[in-house]
Amino acid sequence: MDLAGTVLSRLVETYAPAADPARAAPMRAYMRDQFPFLGIPTAARRTLSRTVLAGLTRPTEDDLRAVALGCWELPEREYQYFACDWLRRHAKVLTPGFLPTARVLITTKSWWDTVDALAAHVVGPIVAGHPAAVSTLDEWAAGDHLWLARTAVLHQLAYRERTDPDRLFAYCRGLAGNRDFFARKAIGWALREYSRTDPAAVRAFVQANAGTLSGLSIREATRNLPVRR
Repeated sequence: MDLAGTVLSRLVETYAPAADPARAAPMRAYMRDQFPFLGIPTAARRTLSRTVLAGLTRPTEDDLRAVALGCWELPEREYQYFACDWLRRHAKVLTPGFLPTARVLITTKSWWDTVDALAAHVVGPIVAGHPAAVSTLDEWAAGDHLWLARTAVLHQLAYRERTDPDRLFAYCRGLAGNRDFFARKAIGWALREYSRTDPAAVRAFVQANAGTLSGLSIREATRNLPVRR
């Protein structure tokens, strides 16, 4: 059995017996009944994941792709969480060739819990390591798929001083007219995070675009800005 097959087999064999239906019900409800859950809390799940991966070799990009897609085919949400964690752990292995797979993961079983992890900790590192790949994010930002656009806005969350503010602001302006909560929240979150690095730039952007940004985006963006007296 290849590495990906071994991981997926071990994963199901390890996670399934740990299922807790009593915990699963409120976990599912918290995610608005979007997905079934096994009912394994995060800390316990990550402990089980270490058992799954014990003694295995480092994965290649193909291994990571196969496991991620395999996890997305499994019904319970914890399997997708495992994939997100494993991709994040080995993000340096990933190249722009993984972005089509990331697109599948983002647009399938889409919700903020997996999309945000993929945006900041998978797509973001790929673009940071391969700057030309940002052209794909430009396409996602300009498209009409909410979760791809949210990924584009959020992919620089961990960049700090490496943030491309012009691109960040352009993405936020492009998404500002979207009335969806998750679009408006993403704009505010991305701007708030960048305000830790350049508060003056964020303040200026918000002031210049106050007529198009939603109240939610503005509140989120300015939450950590010092109050002017």
